[in-house]
Amino acid sequence: MKTSESKGKTVVVGLSGGVDSSVAALLLKQQGWNVVGLFMKNWEDDDDDEYCSTRQDLIDVMSVADTIGIDVEVVNFAKEYRERVFSIFLDEYKAGRTPNPDVLCNSEIKFKAFLDHALQMGADKIATGHYAGVRESNDGNGKFQLLKAEDGTKDQSYFLHRLNQAQLSKALFPLADIYKRDVRKMAEDAGLHVAVKKDSTGICFIGERPFKEFLMRYLPPKKGEIRCLDDERVVGEHDGLTFHTLGQRKGLHIGGTKKYAKDGEHDAWFVARKDMANNVLYVVQGHDHPALLSEQLNANQLSWISGEQPHTHWVYAAKTRYRQPDAPCEIERVDADSCQINFAEPQWAVTPGQSVVVYESRVCLGGGIIL
Repeated sequence: MKTSESKGKTVVVGLSGGVDSSVAALLLKQQGWNVVGLFMKNWEDDDDDEYCSTRQDLIDVMSVADTIGIDVEVVNFAKEYRERVFSIFLDEYKAGRTPNPDVLCNSEIKFKAFLDHALQMGADKIATGHYAGVRESNDGNGKFQLLKAEDGTKDQSYFLHRLNQAQLSKALFPLADIYKRDVRKMAEDAGLHVAVKKDSTGICFIGERPFKEFLMRYLPPKKGEIRCLDDERVVGEHDGLTFHTLGQRKGLHIGGTKKYAKDGEHDAWFVARKDMANNVLYVVQGHDHPALLSEQLNANQLSWISGEQPHTHWVYAAKTRYRQPDAPCEIERVDADSCQINFAEPQWAVTPGQSVVVYESRVCLGGGIIL
């Protein structure tokens, strides 16, 4: 169905070769937009078919474009990706934190490098297959809001929380109100072969490859002790603090012991703290150990979508990781550089380097990087 917004307008759609971006392009074409597809190549190092699916993805993009009837441009953002995303990714790991490169990729590549390129192509808008929404605020201030997707199981607003007003004003998210099952059905009905394509597992430079082995190519291993946080006894050895994250259970290669477990059971070990100065990894037994629970956090590198700071002592909700239910909270303190967020209930494994994202109902207000 054609809309007044689309009449005579051009939208450049980021096509990844997956079903979501393909259906986003299909819907925009049906709405009457002049649709141009853009395929971004963001990674060149170790770009082979074993782990990185760039070649097959491009083939799928061209097939989808041919079926829909749109043109496609291929652009290489590998230099921008390395400088704006991957270098920061490595620096964060070196510092002992656990970054989320998808958050940076969206703000620095998909909605900056891609947006700039699309505008040079004459685009009025850009679009992606993200599960999120955007709308103009209903209070008449002319500002744009980032919304959660209707399909809560696929909502990706968490990864988009660093977008600003200029970026949101040019963004379209055609899948905002559509459930994933219906997206696949739309693709099937339109004869798009990607209807049954498996969802991407994440950023291309990691793909399906073993993550620890990948990091070791850029960050040299440095062995050290694994100690029990409760009594300081040595329980194992690690290959490097950079390869571990808070709450981690697998890959520690230490077994549970009855002495520290409930009811004589062999409770699993979890990473609870990283002592970077002494190269010691501290672990605890039991998923609900107090050392893994936090009632508050501090964050910096704040980014508020409206450009205005949220209220203090106001009931909001927040996520400290993507796959997590909204947690009721209030902002105790906020200034230009940092904030303190208090939670109604303790949060599990709050991890430095990850993003905390704040919501007011369906509206994503923004967030920051956990300290």
